[in-house]
Amino acid sequence: MFLSRDTCTLVCAFTTYVRSLLEYCSCIWSPHFKNGIYKVESVQRNFTKRLRGMSDLSYSDRLAALNLPSLELRRLRYDLIRCYKTLFGVVEITVNSFFEFSLVKHTRGHCFKLFKRRSNTCARSSFFNERVVNACNSLPRDTNFNSVAGFKRSIAKVDFSTFLKGDFMLS
Repeated sequence: MFLSRDTCTLVCAFTTYVRSLLEYCSCIWSPHFKNGIYKVESVQRNFTKRLRGMSDLSYSDRLAALNLPSLELRRLRYDLIRCYKTLFGVVEITVNSFFEFSLVKHTRGHCFKLFKRRSNTCARSSFFNERVVNACNSLPRDTNFNSVAGFKRSIAKVDFSTFLKGDFMLS
């Protein structure tokens, strides 16, 4: 239990103890229905609403004031980082079992485009290796693929709002 009312201390405690539990193995279990996304996000929404001076602000304003991204955006970034690590051999996973590089080389953007397999079921389309392809292929040409740290820095600047399903940011 924390007896502090200091916002910075409480946000630090939340990100350390609560958010880490919410994001554990998110590449595996990431919710894909709005209902599931909303339920996970509601933990952070309720926490931020209870902070001093934040109850009258919208959720997106609270996140901006506290310099916190939405949990859905963090899961998408983790998916992209896991994709990078898989593609470039940082983790010991066979790339061919998850991804195929696109044979089309005359498209816009970076040169590491992935082939999007056709999914016959809704469940299959929410698997990690299916849901990350569109976001990965949309990365800008100047994305740094030289190192994991450089990749993380370059995707932090990208607007992924078109890939987020949560329409709850305004409430």
